[in-house]
Amino acid sequence: MQNSDGEAAGQGRRAVMALLGSAFMFSLMTLGVKHLGARLPVAELVLARSIVGLGISLGMARVAGINPWGRRRGLLALRGLLGTLALGCIFAALKRLPLAEATVLQFLYPTLTAALAWILLGESPNRRSLGALLVGWVGVMVLVRPGSGVFPVGGVLLALAGAVLTSLAYVSVRELARTESPLVIVFWFPMVSALLSLPLVLLHPVAPTGNDMLWLLAVGLFTQAGQLGLTEGLARLPAARATPIGYIQVAFASFWGWWVFGEKMGPTSLLGGALVLVAALLSQTGGTQPRGASGKGRG
Repeated sequence: MQNSDGEAAGQGRRAVMALLGSAFMFSLMTLGVKHLGARLPVAELVLARSIVGLGISLGMARVAGINPWGRRRGLLALRGLLGTLALGCIFAALKRLPLAEATVLQFLYPTLTAALAWILLGESPNRRSLGALLVGWVGVMVLVRPGSGVFPVGGVLLALAGAVLTSLAYVSVRELARTESPLVIVFWFPMVSALLSLPLVLLHPVAPTGNDMLWLLAVGLFTQAGQLGLTEGLARLPAARATPIGYIQVAFASFWGWWVFGEKMGPTSLLGGALVLVAALLSQTGGTQPRGASGKGRG
């Protein structure tokens, strides 16, 4: 019994370290995108990330002996399209907004995913999930202060669109996970992203410098490392415990924004960001239930 408890504790520690590493890698990805965004168009950033991810994903599928093409190819392509649009919006928002604020707005996706799963998959949210949705949007209003001119409207709208599209992509992944291997789902995302972004790059190519090429490679590697850490953590911990650990990415982003770009979050931004993260936490612990359930369960 003691050995079993010790093994479980060890797995829990490894999961936490994997999730912390994942958040750190994703924060480095946003740092790279912010750094490159001043010189390179968004399509080139998406293409570079996609090429690196595609190569790694294809290699992992072959090692595992899995056919990467899957069975539900229409829905796989849709998931790739949604993910590509989300990535483009997020990268474009990072060019226009401070790093910390752009990251906070992206963390609306857990709350939105719960709402969209209700609409599209029939997973009725309980009162806590509905409260999370309200708290999240109050946090957004506090953070961006509409009409104040603190942040460019275009950047805020791009970040919110990225969160909505990320939520739709996650809902499609939940549906695909019933029949497809995770490696198949992971493979289709960069493949579709590469196919969609390549024509845009060819229309308006901007030659990257040698230093830019290193950063582009790093963005792809950081993203893939973050995905692997996230997958490892979610495999060892329940989602309700695992997902909130990733919110430390906001702290990492705040540090990079301050240290590299001289950005600071004021008291109002800190309050709005805290409300968004509380909403994300509530949406993870709130749970859902099938449509038609009585809804009389706890909280």
